[in-house]
Amino acid sequence: MKPLALFGGTFDPVHLGHLSVAWEAAELLDAEVRLMPANVPPHKPAPLANAEQRVAMLHAALQKQGRLAVDTRELRRGGPSYTYDTLCELRAEVGARPLVLLLGVDAFAGLPSWHRWRELFEVAHLGVLSRPGVEPELPHTLWTEIEARRTDDVAELHAHPAGCVIELAVTPLEISATRIRELLAAGRDPRYLLPCGLFEDPALLAPYRRT
Repeated sequence: MKPLALFGGTFDPVHLGHLSVAWEAAELLDAEVRLMPANVPPHKPAPLANAEQRVAMLHAALQKQGRLAVDTRELRRGGPSYTYDTLCELRAEVGARPLVLLLGVDAFAGLPSWHRWRELFEVAHLGVLSRPGVEPELPHTLWTEIEARRTDDVAELHAHPAGCVIELAVTPLEISATRIRELLAAGRDPRYLLPCGLFEDPALLAPYRRT
């Protein structure tokens, strides 16, 4: 069964770095990938753009393609965006379909600080987006938890609804949303850092421009 993969973030704004790794993960896993904007991220400052503005940017960025989609459930739910709660909600919807939570290496290394982190493996697989040839440095508690769960066989993720950890070697683009916000605030045009769709409507990037 084709997995459903989730790629969360503030997407403030969504940029080509987000889209490129999400697309590669979709190809590597043969999965549907949903980009899921967080409402109140527990580990980050509140986004500069509001929920409606970030969703509009995502829809503009993802037009004219069929592999990536947007899931706004965390925005609709309100309150802190705890990943465990989101995955449990999705599990109730999709039954035994494989779920994959996509995480960057830094986020994965910090997993032991997450809400109910050990229980994440009961409801989803974890796909770690890594640089080719770079071995992440992980805390001992995390290594202990994932040692028996690691696999390099995508077929295992298709065969089971949850419980595996797979490393996905993607091509990261060193693009910073913070830097993009700085450029826009200074009146500059980060044309080749953002999806083309974000430049079609001036209102989409208005939250970051100084008036």
